Amino acid sequence: MRASGDKIMMTADTVGRVSSLTEDALDHRYIRILIADDHEVVRQGLRALLEAEPGFEVCGEVRDGREAVRETYRLRPDVVVLDFSLPGLNGLEVTRQIRKALPATEVLVLTAHDSEQLARAVLGAGALGYVLKSDTEHDLVTAVESLHRRRPFFTSRVATMVLESYLKLMPMNSLNGDGLQPLTAREREILQLLAEGKSNKEVAGILGITVKTAETHRAALMRKLDLNSISDLVRFAVRNQVIQP
Repeated sequence: MRASGDKIMMTADTVGRVSSLTEDALDHRYIRILIADDHEVVRQGLRALLEAEPGFEVCGEVRDGREAVRETYRLRPDVVVLDFSLPGLNGLEVTRQIRKALPATEVLVLTAHDSEQLARAVLGAGALGYVLKSDTEHDLVTAVESLHRRRPFFTSRVATMVLESYLKLMPMNSLNGDGLQPLTAREREILQLLAEGKSNKEVAGILGITVKTAETHRAALMRKLDLNSISDLVRFAVRNQVIQP
Protein backbone atom coordinates (compact mmCIF):
# COMPACT_ATOMS: atom_id res chain seq x y z
CA MET A 1 0.00 0.00 0.00
CA ARG A 2 1.33 3.45 -0.84
CA ALA A 3 0.09 7.07 -0.61
CA SER A 4 -0.36 9.23 -3.71
CA GLY A 5 -1.50 12.74 -2.80
CA ASP A 6 -4.73 12.34 -0.85
CA LYS A 7 -5.35 8.88 -2.30
CA ILE A 8 -4.42 5.52 -0.80
CA MET A 9 -3.17 3.12 -3.45
CA MET A 10 -3.22 -0.66 -2.90
CA THR A 11 -0.93 -2.96 -4.80
CA ALA A 12 -2.24 -6.17 -6.29
CA ASP A 13 -0.26 -8.10 -3.69
CA THR A 14 -1.90 -6.16 -0.84
CA VAL A 15 -5.37 -6.71 -2.30
CA GLY A 16 -4.65 -10.43 -2.47
CA ARG A 17 -3.55 -10.54 1.17
CA VAL A 18 -6.62 -8.61 2.35
CA SER A 19 -8.91 -10.87 0.33
CA SER A 20 -7.25 -13.93 1.85
CA LEU A 21 -7.60 -12.55 5.36
CA THR A 22 -11.27 -11.81 4.76
CA GLU A 23 -11.92 -15.34 3.52
CA ASP A 24 -10.08 -16.79 6.52
CA ALA A 25 -12.13 -14.67 8.92
CA LEU A 26 -15.37 -15.83 7.35
CA ASP A 27 -14.22 -19.44 7.35
CA HIS A 28 -13.41 -19.31 11.07
CA ARG A 29 -16.52 -17.59 12.37
CA TYR A 30 -18.78 -19.64 14.64
CA ILE A 31 -21.10 -22.13 13.00
CA ARG A 32 -24.47 -21.60 14.70
CA ILE A 33 -26.47 -24.82 15.15
CA LEU A 34 -30.05 -25.54 16.24
CA ILE A 35 -30.78 -29.03 17.63
CA ALA A 36 -34.25 -30.55 17.16
CA ASP A 37 -35.01 -33.85 18.93
CA ASP A 38 -37.88 -34.91 21.19
CA HIS A 39 -35.61 -36.77 23.65
CA GLU A 40 -33.77 -34.61 26.16
CA VAL A 41 -30.96 -37.09 26.68
CA VAL A 42 -30.31 -37.13 22.92
CA ARG A 43 -30.30 -33.32 22.76
CA GLN A 44 -27.81 -33.19 25.62
CA GLY A 45 -25.55 -35.71 23.91
CA LEU A 46 -25.67 -33.83 20.61
CA ARG A 47 -24.96 -30.52 22.34
CA ALA A 48 -21.96 -31.97 24.19
CA LEU A 49 -20.56 -33.47 20.99
CA LEU A 50 -21.00 -30.26 18.99
CA GLU A 51 -19.83 -27.79 21.61
CA ALA A 52 -16.63 -29.80 22.13
CA GLU A 53 -15.69 -28.73 18.60
CA PRO A 54 -13.92 -25.33 18.31
CA GLY A 55 -15.94 -22.89 16.22
CA PHE A 56 -19.31 -24.55 16.87
CA GLU A 57 -22.07 -22.79 18.79
CA VAL A 58 -25.38 -24.46 19.71
CA CYS A 59 -27.77 -21.50 19.61
CA GLY A 60 -30.89 -23.43 20.64
CA GLU A 61 -32.69 -26.72 21.31
CA VAL A 62 -36.26 -27.72 20.47
CA ARG A 63 -38.33 -30.86 21.02
CA ASP A 64 -41.00 -30.89 18.29
CA GLY A 65 -41.41 -30.02 14.64
CA ARG A 66 -43.43 -26.84 15.01
CA GLU A 67 -41.02 -25.45 17.56
CA ALA A 68 -38.17 -26.31 15.19
CA VAL A 69 -39.68 -24.18 12.44
CA ARG A 70 -40.45 -21.26 14.79
CA GLU A 71 -37.02 -21.23 16.40
CA THR A 72 -35.26 -21.54 13.04
CA TYR A 73 -37.13 -18.47 11.82
CA ARG A 74 -36.21 -16.62 15.03
CA LEU A 75 -32.58 -17.71 15.49
CA ARG A 76 -31.56 -18.16 11.84
CA PRO A 77 -28.89 -20.81 12.49
CA ASP A 78 -26.40 -21.92 9.86
CA VAL A 79 -27.34 -25.58 10.31
CA VAL A 80 -30.35 -27.34 11.83
CA VAL A 81 -29.60 -30.83 13.18
CA LEU A 82 -33.02 -32.42 12.87
CA ASP A 83 -34.41 -35.72 14.14
CA PHE A 84 -36.56 -37.12 11.35
CA SER A 85 -39.26 -38.52 13.62
CA LEU A 86 -40.38 -35.35 15.40
CA PRO A 87 -43.90 -35.11 16.86
CA GLY A 88 -46.32 -32.48 15.57
CA LEU A 89 -44.53 -31.91 12.27
CA ASN A 90 -42.22 -34.55 10.82
CA GLY A 91 -38.70 -34.01 9.57
CA LEU A 92 -39.69 -33.83 5.90
CA GLU A 93 -42.25 -31.09 6.45
CA VAL A 94 -39.96 -29.17 8.81
CA THR A 95 -37.23 -29.33 6.18
CA ARG A 96 -39.54 -28.11 3.42
CA GLN A 97 -40.71 -25.13 5.46
CA ILE A 98 -37.21 -24.15 6.61
CA ARG A 99 -35.65 -24.42 3.16
CA LYS A 100 -38.47 -22.48 1.53
CA ALA A 101 -38.30 -19.58 4.00
CA LEU A 102 -34.57 -19.59 4.85
CA PRO A 103 -32.48 -20.98 1.99
CA ALA A 104 -29.28 -19.91 3.79
CA THR A 105 -29.99 -22.42 6.58
CA GLU A 106 -28.97 -25.99 5.80
CA VAL A 107 -30.72 -29.03 7.27
CA LEU A 108 -28.99 -32.18 8.52
CA VAL A 109 -31.41 -35.04 9.15
CA LEU A 110 -30.69 -37.65 11.82
CA THR A 111 -32.54 -40.95 11.65
CA ALA A 112 -32.34 -44.53 12.87
CA HIS A 113 -33.55 -45.78 9.48
CA ASP A 114 -31.16 -46.94 6.75
CA SER A 115 -33.63 -46.46 3.90
CA GLU A 116 -33.08 -45.47 0.28
CA GLN A 117 -36.68 -44.27 0.02
CA LEU A 118 -36.25 -42.06 3.06
CA ALA A 119 -32.92 -40.72 1.78
CA ARG A 120 -34.58 -39.73 -1.51
CA ALA A 121 -37.46 -38.07 0.32
CA VAL A 122 -35.05 -36.13 2.54
CA LEU A 123 -33.16 -34.90 -0.51
CA GLY A 124 -36.35 -33.93 -2.27
CA ALA A 125 -37.46 -31.89 0.75
CA GLY A 126 -34.25 -29.86 0.54
CA ALA A 127 -31.97 -31.36 3.21
CA LEU A 128 -28.30 -31.48 2.33
CA GLY A 129 -27.26 -34.07 4.92
CA TYR A 130 -28.44 -37.47 6.16
CA VAL A 131 -26.75 -39.22 9.10
CA LEU A 132 -27.74 -42.44 10.85
CA LYS A 133 -27.99 -42.03 14.61
CA SER A 134 -25.67 -45.00 15.03
CA ASP A 135 -23.00 -43.03 13.14
CA THR A 136 -23.49 -39.74 14.98
CA GLU A 137 -20.37 -39.93 17.12
CA HIS A 138 -18.13 -40.37 14.07
CA ASP A 139 -19.98 -38.37 11.41
CA LEU A 140 -21.84 -35.47 13.05
CA VAL A 141 -19.03 -32.90 13.25
CA THR A 142 -17.85 -33.62 9.70
CA ALA A 143 -21.43 -33.45 8.44
CA VAL A 144 -22.06 -30.04 10.02
CA GLU A 145 -18.82 -28.67 8.59
CA SER A 146 -19.73 -29.98 5.13
CA LEU A 147 -23.20 -28.45 5.21
CA HIS A 148 -21.77 -25.12 6.38
CA ARG A 149 -19.69 -25.12 3.19
CA ARG A 150 -22.80 -26.02 1.13
CA ARG A 151 -21.51 -29.53 0.49
CA PRO A 152 -23.78 -32.58 0.91
CA PHE A 153 -22.98 -35.24 3.47
CA PHE A 154 -24.43 -38.74 3.72
CA THR A 155 -23.61 -41.42 6.21
CA SER A 156 -21.47 -44.07 4.52
CA ARG A 157 -24.18 -46.73 4.47
CA VAL A 158 -26.48 -44.65 2.30
CA ALA A 159 -24.00 -42.53 0.33
CA THR A 160 -23.48 -45.20 -2.34
CA MET A 161 -27.15 -45.89 -2.97
CA VAL A 162 -27.96 -42.17 -3.10
CA LEU A 163 -25.22 -41.61 -5.67
CA GLU A 164 -26.41 -44.55 -7.76
CA SER A 165 -29.98 -43.29 -7.67
CA TYR A 166 -28.97 -39.84 -8.88
CA LEU A 167 -26.75 -41.24 -11.59
CA LYS A 168 -29.79 -43.09 -12.90
CA LEU A 169 -31.60 -39.72 -13.16
CA MET A 170 -34.57 -40.88 -11.14
CA PRO A 171 -37.82 -38.97 -11.81
CA MET A 172 -38.58 -35.92 -9.71
CA ASN A 173 -41.81 -37.36 -8.33
CA SER A 174 -39.81 -40.02 -6.49
CA LEU A 175 -37.89 -37.26 -4.72
CA ASN A 176 -40.87 -35.53 -3.23
CA GLY A 177 -42.72 -38.13 -1.24
CA ASP A 178 -44.61 -39.85 -4.09
CA GLY A 179 -48.19 -40.02 -2.76
CA LEU A 180 -47.99 -36.66 -0.95
CA GLN A 181 -47.78 -34.63 -4.15
CA PRO A 182 -51.53 -33.95 -4.47
CA LEU A 183 -51.64 -32.38 -0.99
CA THR A 184 -51.13 -28.77 0.01
CA ALA A 185 -48.70 -27.90 2.82
CA ARG A 186 -51.63 -27.47 5.22
CA GLU A 187 -53.10 -30.84 4.23
CA ARG A 188 -49.73 -32.52 4.84
CA GLU A 189 -49.65 -31.01 8.34
CA ILE A 190 -53.16 -32.26 9.07
CA LEU A 191 -52.35 -35.68 7.65
CA GLN A 192 -49.55 -36.11 10.18
CA LEU A 193 -51.61 -34.86 13.11
CA LEU A 194 -54.50 -37.19 12.26
CA ALA A 195 -52.13 -40.12 11.76
CA GLU A 196 -50.69 -39.38 15.22
CA GLY A 197 -54.17 -39.85 16.67
CA LYS A 198 -55.26 -36.22 17.05
CA SER A 199 -58.99 -35.40 16.86
CA ASN A 200 -60.40 -32.67 14.61
CA LYS A 201 -60.70 -30.43 17.68
CA GLU A 202 -57.08 -31.07 18.67
CA VAL A 203 -55.90 -30.41 15.11
CA ALA A 204 -57.80 -27.12 15.08
CA GLY A 205 -56.23 -26.07 18.38
CA ILE A 206 -52.69 -26.91 17.27
CA LEU A 207 -53.01 -25.11 13.94
CA GLY A 208 -55.06 -22.16 15.19
CA ILE A 209 -57.99 -22.83 12.87
CA THR A 210 -61.66 -23.60 13.44
CA VAL A 211 -62.90 -27.16 13.84
CA LYS A 212 -64.97 -26.74 10.68
CA THR A 213 -61.85 -25.72 8.71
CA ALA A 214 -59.98 -28.73 10.10
CA GLU A 215 -62.85 -31.00 9.06
CA THR A 216 -62.84 -29.45 5.57
CA HIS A 217 -59.11 -30.06 5.15
CA ARG A 218 -59.50 -33.62 6.44
CA ALA A 219 -62.26 -34.36 3.94
CA ALA A 220 -60.23 -32.83 1.10
CA LEU A 221 -57.06 -34.80 1.79
CA MET A 222 -58.94 -38.07 2.20
CA ARG A 223 -60.74 -37.44 -1.09
CA LYS A 224 -57.47 -36.61 -2.89
CA LEU A 225 -55.78 -39.73 -1.53
CA ASP A 226 -58.85 -41.96 -2.00
CA LEU A 227 -58.88 -42.97 1.67
CA ASN A 228 -62.03 -44.21 3.37
CA SER A 229 -61.08 -44.36 7.04
CA ILE A 230 -58.57 -43.21 9.64
CA SER A 231 -57.01 -46.67 9.51
CA ASP A 232 -56.40 -46.16 5.78
CA LEU A 233 -54.94 -42.74 6.57
CA VAL A 234 -52.52 -44.14 9.17
CA ARG A 235 -51.30 -46.87 6.81
CA PHE A 236 -50.79 -44.28 4.07
CA ALA A 237 -48.84 -42.02 6.46
CA VAL A 238 -46.54 -44.88 7.49
CA ARG A 239 -46.00 -45.98 3.88
CA ASN A 240 -45.07 -42.44 2.81
CA GLN A 241 -42.70 -41.73 5.74
CA VAL A 242 -45.02 -39.14 7.34
CA ILE A 243 -44.86 -41.03 10.64
CA GLN A 244 -42.84 -43.99 11.82
CA PRO A 245 -44.61 -47.28 12.73
